[in-house]
Formats: sequence, structure tokens, C-alpha cells
Amino acid sequence: MRRALQEAADPVTRLRLLPAAVEIAVATGDLDAADDAAQALRTIAEQHEAELPRALASQAEGRVRLAREDASGALPLLRAAWAAWQHLDAPYESARVRALIAQACESLGDTETAALEREGAAWTFRELGAAPDLAALEPAAQRPPAGLTPRELEVLRLVAAGKSNRDIAEALVISEKTVARHVSNILGKVDAPSRTAAAAYARDHGLL
Repeated sequence: MRRALQEAADPVTRLRLLPAAVEIAVATGDLDAADDAAQALRTIAEQHEAELPRALASQAEGRVRLAREDASGALPLLRAAWAAWQHLDAPYESARVRALIAQACESLGDTETAALEREGAAWTFRELGAAPDLAALEPAAQRPPAGLTPRELEVLRLVAAGKSNRDIAEALVISEKTVARHVSNILGKVDAPSRTAAAAYARDHGLL
């Protein structure tokens, strides 16, 4: 990919290659390379007053910021990209951006908007028959928030039900020591000072 970019001099070819370069770099964790490719897209967008380059540039920059855990910086860029793709009548790209917007909203704690964006993206992927995109999206929709593991989610639900560590250990057939470790991890992940606060978090986030 890098060699192809180096050999590509005309903007049209670079415009075709750079978005893929951003995605590959983000996927491999080379965020500096992703940043370079996104900035190259922005340069092309500034030189050519057309909506397509602007959409690609905003999407690329938003993706990179999201990968750098800057969800608040990513969100306006991704929303700008979505608006541009909508104007260009590009439903597939619009859905891909909505999936990224969902990630950004989730990172910012806006789980309600995240769910709406993800559902909208999933609907479009189904309509278009974009099975790989749908498969990549649906596991994320099923993932518990705050980085909770499936086992921690089970424990959290039992905590919210008022169960003691002994009760939870018996229900899940694990030791009380393991339960205590899970509870400690849960309190840290959801930033809750007590079991009562953790139970409130579970209710507020629709985990019960």
C-alpha cells in the first residue's frame, strides 16, 4: 500500500488509495501512518472543492481520532462525514460512518444515541446485503459497556438483585474469593463507590 501511494501522483488515484491506507494502518495499530494518510486526504479535500474528498477526509480523521481514544474530537468529524455521504446519496458509506459514530457515542457514555446509530447502520447493512459489515457490527452491539466481561455482567446483575458474595458464588458455582475479585473489578470499571452505586449503573444502562 505504501509503495502504491508513493507511486501515485494524481489526486484521483490517491483519493482511491488513501482511505484504505487509513483503515489498514488503524487495524494494525500504526496510528502515525493513519494520521499521515488522513492528513493527505484533508490536503486533497482543501485543494478540490468537492464533497467526496471532504467526506473521505472527515471520515478518515474521525476514524483516527477514535483510534486514539479522542471520541469527543472524532464525533464532529464523523457527523460531518455522515452528512456529506447522505448528500451524496451513498447509503453504504453513510452506514459505515454511523457505526463509527456509535463507537464514539458509546465511549462518551451516550449509550442511547450509540444504540440508535448502531441500529441504523445495521438496518442499512441488512438492506444492502453487506454481511461482513453486519457481522462486524453486531458483536459490538452485544458487548457490555465499560469494558465489562460477560462474567462480570452476570455478577453485576446478581449484585443489583441484592445478592451477597456467598449467594453469587453459589449461583455461578465459583469461589467467594473469585466473586470478590469480580465485584472489585466491576466497581472500578463503572466508577462506582459501592455495590448500591453499581446496581444503579446497571439499571441506568439497561443491563438488568
